[in-house]
Amino acid sequence: MDPNPLLSVSNLSVNFGGLRALSNINLTIKHGDLVGLIGPNGAGKTTFFNTLTGLCKPSTGQIMFAGFDLTNKAASYISRQGIARTFQNIRLFKSLTVLENLMVACHQNINYSFLTGVLKSKKYRLEEEAGLEEAKRILEIVGLSHHAHELSVNLPYGDQRKLEIARALVTKPKLLLLDEPAAGMNPAETQELLSLIRYLRSDLGITILLIEHDMNLVMNLCEHIFVLDYGMLIAEGTAAEIRSNEQVIQAYLGADV
Repeated sequence: MDPNPLLSVSNLSVNFGGLRALSNINLTIKHGDLVGLIGPNGAGKTTFFNTLTGLCKPSTGQIMFAGFDLTNKAASYISRQGIARTFQNIRLFKSLTVLENLMVACHQNINYSFLTGVLKSKKYRLEEEAGLEEAKRILEIVGLSHHAHELSVNLPYGDQRKLEIARALVTKPKLLLLDEPAAGMNPAETQELLSLIRYLRSDLGITILLIEHDMNLVMNLCEHIFVLDYGMLIAEGTAAEIRSNEQVIQAYLGADV
């Protein structure tokens, strides 16, 4: 076992009134992992993402990330430590262009004061230019450079998904959380997504945890898989181990996993 995992979650529980959405979750993710999180609808997968990113407060437990205790920290703090995410339902700034969507996210890493911005000093110009170049670089990586000046709302569905990933990438994450990235994609778009995710991990060194209902995608892509059911972690292992796990098969009511 890695003595210094990138992410370590210990005894994590989340209660909403009398409902326990997550119950005593314990898991670790190593640097460079490409990991899947699966489970039936309502299993607690998105709640887990929301808790990791500060949108939901844990009732008990601890979240350690890259040596920092993120338990009960604000979403902005967590993002600055290096966790970025996409959402199950696309959340773009629809009135902004593709490039402007990325520039909004770039400002997390831009370092100048309010006064510097008002005066548009040399430091302001250099920081903005650096942010613009980084946004262009990321658009090139995800294959959206030719759409840079189009309104994001006018992009095809698959490209909107890519733009969400791109917007997360400009924050320079160590851990990227993808919430059903292939949802609604056609087979060609799904294959492009697979290639992109593999590139992000292999070439950019980003650790990736994804939620996905497309079992073919999960089994072909992820090296390690966690399974949630009714807020509890019921299994973890390789694709082959998960595919043959009777408890997982039962949780999916006989679905092909």
